[in-house]
Amino acid sequence: WTDTWTEWDPQNKVYPAPTQTITGNITSNTTWNTGQVILLSAQCFIKNNSVLTIQPGVVVLGDKNTVGAGIFVTKGSQLIANGTVTAPIVFTSNQAPGNRTGGDWGGIILMGKANNNTPGGINNIEGLPISADTEYGVASGADDNDNSGSLKYVRIEYAGIAFQPNNETNGLTMGGVGKGTNIEHIQSSFGGDDAFEWFGGTVNADHLVATYTWDDDFDTDNGFSGKVQFGIGIRDSAIADVSGSNGFESDNDAAGSTLTPKTSAVFANMTLVGPRQNTTNVGNALFRNGAQIRRNSISEERR
Repeated sequence: WTDTWTEWDPQNKVYPAPTQTITGNITSNTTWNTGQVILLSAQCFIKNNSVLTIQPGVVVLGDKNTVGAGIFVTKGSQLIANGTVTAPIVFTSNQAPGNRTGGDWGGIILMGKANNNTPGGINNIEGLPISADTEYGVASGADDNDNSGSLKYVRIEYAGIAFQPNNETNGLTMGGVGKGTNIEHIQSSFGGDDAFEWFGGTVNADHLVATYTWDDDFDTDNGFSGKVQFGIGIRDSAIADVSGSNGFESDNDAAGSTLTPKTSAVFANMTLVGPRQNTTNVGNALFRNGAQIRRNSISEERR
């Protein structure tokens, strides 16, 4: 199922020159059409219950000179990025082949209205300044069927940036995302933090690929209760974050509280490949565990 749409050597992949530059937020329904190459030179928030639709084959280049440039979908808005197996949608660095690195741009963040275990029901997504635009969850009436859009046959490369220690964006970050959202056939490669991280929410996902991530491959927090099936994590033991890097990392919350809903994700049919890329790679002491289930989490992994 990884055939055709994945890319195992994005460092040397040649992408076309931009045809359009985005320098601000999206506040009304917008479409990026097949054939376009978008230069993303903004922390671009999808706002006002608007929908950004990205057609198959579009390439989005995150501008390294714009700190944290990314696509951030606020509560009530949607990102529809449905590629195909032969025309995936690619989000990657705007740097030339050979010069790309994790953290070149800020990644994709979805924020929804599903349950999380933050007291009061509302939290702000990690990695962005606190504001109404970075909230996920609701004070009352959480919607576990909330729909933040659809991502299908999508590659995310060299994303995720640490604005400060323990406050980072990831390749794909999901905060309070509901199970009305579709997440399938996503590859997150060479990210500057986690490949995939869930903060609360109920969204299900399938066919996820994490490739040479700096920190964790699959990270669950704050009451995430979705189900993830069919996934691959490929790691290099020389690559590790100061916090320690794991295939799976799961917490109920940072304090290890008993707040509910408890983190209770289920992962099935997952494969982690490591620890060494080759016989000359002696590894990094911060390269840690296949699975670190801690801080009152009750996550479950099934083979």
